[in-house]
Amino acid sequence: MGVSLYKIKKWYKMLVGKSISHVNQGVGANYSKEEILGYYNDLTEKVTKDDADILVPMYNVDTGDRIYFSIGIFQYGLGSYDLYLQTGEVVYKNKFLACAQWAIENQQDDGSWITFAYESPEHPYSSMAQGEATSLLLRCYKETREQKYLDAARKAIDFMLIPIEEGGTTKYDGEDVFLYEFTAKPLVLNGWIFSYWGLRDFAVFSGEEKYVRLSEKTLKTMTKTLPAYDLGFWSRYDLIERITSPFYHKLHIAQLRVMYDLTGETIFKEYADKWEKYQNNFINSKRAFITKVLQKVFER
Repeated sequence: MGVSLYKIKKWYKMLVGKSISHVNQGVGANYSKEEILGYYNDLTEKVTKDDADILVPMYNVDTGDRIYFSIGIFQYGLGSYDLYLQTGEVVYKNKFLACAQWAIENQQDDGSWITFAYESPEHPYSSMAQGEATSLLLRCYKETREQKYLDAARKAIDFMLIPIEEGGTTKYDGEDVFLYEFTAKPLVLNGWIFSYWGLRDFAVFSGEEKYVRLSEKTLKTMTKTLPAYDLGFWSRYDLIERITSPFYHKLHIAQLRVMYDLTGETIFKEYADKWEKYQNNFINSKRAFITKVLQKVFER
């Protein structure tokens, strides 16, 4: 069994709403379909529910260690930027800039960030880290016009698009393009969407045909693949193995509503509506909860 005291505590905090990694993440309040503005997912509670004095946060991971975790930092920076847009308060701008600077200082020469080495040293990279970093760095470039942020964003998205077989985070299968949050695990839906947002941001910002084309290809692949994430009573976390927790099911719904707004693809609205009905059904929600608990107890 893969259960530890740390994991039990982690899951308890998530279920009672005290996990800083599992706060409410609804539709972003400040994003634009035409330009790079606020972020698409509301990450502000990751900032407002944390220590006010923190500039760059640290996170507890499943090994029990406390580390600088790239995805957490990029999300904290994006949440800080939304708070800055909403309030104009310098404290949030400073947090946003500090997280972007951490991204610059910790980016590898090839454009990557070491993200999952704590649990999988042979597979440390993540399309989600690359995509969210791109979104963060582009917004920092907009605010500062410092070339280093734009250069880092390009390196980040270029690494993301390297095939998994060559050490990157993208799988190419004919005309299909899949973006992998975990390169050695099944395809995770929420991570794919976060990754897509980073690619879309770079395509919109640069207007370059390569990025526009790949953004459109992975979008088309996602619309074809989305029905496979439907269990008939709840949504899947990944394409093969796991059901979502209540937190990730709710996140899926918010992400799909944004995807429909950004792309006009009606399948995203169809599944957002369907999954919201699942969420509001008492029997479905209890069945999903029990299934998830059993998976967590027996997962390796």
